This record gives sequence, C-alpha cells and structure tokens, in this order.
Amino acid sequence: MIVGLTQIRGVGYMFANTILNVLKINHNQRIGHLSPEQVNSIESIIKNPSASNFPSWFLNRRKDVETGEDKHLLTSDIAFTVRNDVEREKTSGSWRGYRHMFGLKVRGQRTRCTGRKGGAVGVAKGGKVMPTREGAPAAGAEGAPAAGAEGAPAAGAEGAPAAGAEGAAKTKESSGKKEAPAADKKK
Repeated sequence: MIVGLTQIRGVGYMFANTILNVLKINHNQRIGHLSPEQVNSIESIIKNPSASNFPSWFLNRRKDVETGEDKHLLTSDIAFTVRNDVEREKTSGSWRGYRHMFGLKVRGQRTRCTGRKGGAVGVAKGGKVMPTREGAPAAGAEGAPAAGAEGAPAAGAEGAPAAGAEGAAKTKESSGKKEAPAADKKK
C-alpha cells in the first residue's frame, strides 16, 4: 500500500505512511481492495494535506515565493516550479543564478576535483601531421594541388607520392635521377 502511494511523484514513503495512519487504513492491504470512500479520502488528503492537520514541515513547498503560503506540489507541478525558481534566480542575477547559468555546483560543494562533467579542459590532441618532402610545396601552400583536385595525381598513379620508404624509392627510380646516399648529404 505504501509503495503504491509512493509511485505518485511528490508523495514519499513518510508522507504515504502518515496518510494511511491518519485515515486508519491497513498498510498491508492491497490498493485494489480499497473502497471508493477510502480512495476519495486519500485523494483529498494528497491534494490538500494542510486541511487534514498535516504539519507545515511535512509539505514540500513551504512559504511559496509568489503566494507566501505552504503548499504540497504533485506530479508535473514540481518540475515546473523548480524550473521557474531557477529562471527567477538567473534573471535576478543572484549568486545561485550565476552558478546555475555556468553549470557549476550551487549548494556550496567543493569543485576542486568533482563536477568536471562539462566541457573539456586542457590541450586537445590533434591528428597526425604528414611529413613534407624537400623541394615540394607544403599542402595548402600556393601552387600545390589539393587532394582530389584535377591537377593532383591520384594515389598509386605514376608521379603521385607513394606511402612509405619503398614508395619514395620507386618514385626516385622512375624519375631517372639518382640521389647520393644519406652520408654524402651531410657534407
């Protein structure tokens, strides 16, 4: 019975237990076996608990900002009211409003090592950079054909740079120029 009442948003375990105690309904009874009078009395208490002499500290919205009265909110009214409260804090420029705006902790918790769910902080890793050949214009420089452009040779075609050291040797051999070994270049 208690668990069935707690399925209503805004009714917790203690609130459901107190409702059943005030109405003197058996806690172990099934909801389907309630009489229509008992169902109506449960509904009336849930809708207006202050009329049934519930203490004000039991209600979930005490001293409402707009009306100043104690209320007990249910179902979608809870989310709607919380959203309005946060918007009011943001527009008034309060400290809590600023914390809500920037997605930081609002209730005074520490933020040194927790609450890092937001945007990335630090250096982003970049992709691999392709090495450039000596004498050839760098990619993106003027005069260098862009990949996929009409003037650029297709990968694997003759005249196109092949991948790896083997491809570099093949292109040098096919061009007819012989290069000196690396030891001679240092001189």
